[in-house]
Amino acid sequence: MEKLIYILTIFMISVSSAYGQNVRSMIRGGNKDYRAGKHPQSEIKYRKALESNPYNPQASYNLGCAMMKQGRDSLAIEQFEKASKQENNKLRRAKSYHNMGVILHKQKNYGEAIEAYKNALRNNPNNNDTRYNLALCQRQLKQQQNQKNQQRNKNNKDNKQNKNNQNKDKQNKDNNNKKDKNNDKQSQNERMDRQNAEQLMNAAMREEQATHDRLKKAMQQPGSRKTNKNW
Repeated sequence: MEKLIYILTIFMISVSSAYGQNVRSMIRGGNKDYRAGKHPQSEIKYRKALESNPYNPQASYNLGCAMMKQGRDSLAIEQFEKASKQENNKLRRAKSYHNMGVILHKQKNYGEAIEAYKNALRNNPNNNDTRYNLALCQRQLKQQQNQKNQQRNKNNKDNKQNKNNQNKDKQNKDNNNKKDKNNDKQSQNERMDRQNAEQLMNAAMREEQATHDRLKKAMQQPGSRKTNKNW
């Protein structure tokens, strides 16, 4: 796996005024602790230097480096950004932009990291480490975009498949409902046919019974008187 290249070299400072002597002393003390790996202690000294002179870009840059060593990247980038605006020396300004790019790069904020690396190269076009990080970041940005496009296409395909499945389920449900209605109608017709057949049969039986009753009644009536024949 390709790794980012950091630039965490702290800056020395030379100030001649009595006011500056105190700032220089605190920065030197912070640098000593930084080189010894005592990054929290170096942070304290750099902060004291900034309390005395808030516009000292070397103190801001060194404080950013101390914070990066402690994994406090969000606070570190604030110091690098501050130093980049205050620093007049292009080479030192380039280092601030480089480290801003590294932090953004680690956060996978590739677009802003690329811009930070480009700013670093504008101030120091000969820095191969920055150029390497820029190329790596551009490649990873392209990979990220390809992954997003693939995921978007997959989501669209899944959504289309889900919609097709929903339409198919609805069609099957409609067909089942239609089939149930047809079955109900057929059952109803069969019931009506049975009822009609029973009604016709009952009517025929009643008619037959009535005919039988009439014949029986007629047979039970006395016959008419026979007329005497004349011989």
